[in-house]
Amino acid sequence: MPVKKLNSSLEKNLKDLRESGRDKGAEMVITEVIKPKGDKGPRYHIKGEGDKEFIKMNSNSYLGMSLEPQIIKAEEEAAQNYGVGPGAVRFISGTYTPHIELEKKLAEFHDREAGMIFSSAYVTSLGVIYPLINKETVVISDELNHNCIIQAIRLSRPAAKFIYDHNDMENLESRLKEAAGKGKRCLVVTDGIFSMRGDHAPLDEIVELCNKYDDKFEEGVISIVDDSHGVGAFGDTGRGTEEYVDTKVDILVGTMGKAFGVNGGYVVTSETVLTYLRETAPMYIYSNPITCSEAAAIHEVLEYLDTSEGQKRLKHLGKMTEKFQNGLQEIGYETIEGPHPVVPLMVRNTPKTAKIVKYLTEKGVLATGLNFPVVPKGDEEIRFQINADHTEADIDYVLGMLKEYKEKE
Repeated sequence: MPVKKLNSSLEKNLKDLRESGRDKGAEMVITEVIKPKGDKGPRYHIKGEGDKEFIKMNSNSYLGMSLEPQIIKAEEEAAQNYGVGPGAVRFISGTYTPHIELEKKLAEFHDREAGMIFSSAYVTSLGVIYPLINKETVVISDELNHNCIIQAIRLSRPAAKFIYDHNDMENLESRLKEAAGKGKRCLVVTDGIFSMRGDHAPLDEIVELCNKYDDKFEEGVISIVDDSHGVGAFGDTGRGTEEYVDTKVDILVGTMGKAFGVNGGYVVTSETVLTYLRETAPMYIYSNPITCSEAAAIHEVLEYLDTSEGQKRLKHLGKMTEKFQNGLQEIGYETIEGPHPVVPLMVRNTPKTAKIVKYLTEKGVLATGLNFPVVPKGDEEIRFQINADHTEADIDYVLGMLKEYKEKE
């Protein structure tokens, strides 16, 4: 059978991944979630680890909403009313009231004309960038942008592509000057929060530069930001990087699968842009939407975030982030300072990164080691992600294990 030849070729590729340390390996399987109790946040049982309890320090669920009773209730009620799946793509018969209500709520949340949901944040970036690029479009992208942005640009084949040094506004301006005359439309694309580092893009300065060079392009300079790690977890009220730097971009991409704790992606912008995307984005047209129950759960999260309890949760998240970051520095570890709950421990060495992650796992702490090519050589790190359902005791325990490791080195 022809597949035997394919298997042989792919096995060689897999062997190369394993030997170079670039393979992801077998996926960890969570078999049970233990809800918060006493001074402990959630704990998890892992397949093959028996009754050993683990604390997750590698979850994107920054607000810790996925176990909240009111969110679960909203999802269950919507499933009872609408079923567990939409049954079709949206333009056929897959659009339901919860989808429309959620899109309206997202637009209101971000103070935009309109919102549009996709099946995931990754797909959202593809579904926004790809249709907006034509043969007369130039694209300018931060060098550390997420893979979804990189792939969207590759798929789109713009007239010209420029990369600027990470968060370097002088370099961005030079790229804008270089791009002038090479296309009618210019897209400047960046992450809001850079997920490997926890630092944020200076969106206010980016918007200012886009406005400065807007008249150099017949169809303008459009700012696009994927703030998937920012929305819900960053800014005084959880509006993300825009709120933190006090500005607004032209097109904002976000996720509902990280801080909001559910699933799906979205974009908010002008009514005209979204109408165009509904007509042209294949990632939207040919994919089922998120379920009605997921939409209802996210709507409930957005409602909750604007309550006093929601604001209290955001403040607790900030407090735990600061506590962990300060603790790392007191022990003597290097980190990248900032208020976002992604807190990297900079190891700058691949074998040592693996060694620390292994030690933490043995002690019941789940953390993610990031090595080349996920991060540049010399930037190897352990990415910790603080969640609002982490307690002070949780943070103290993890810091204690890291201190214990350092003392044994």
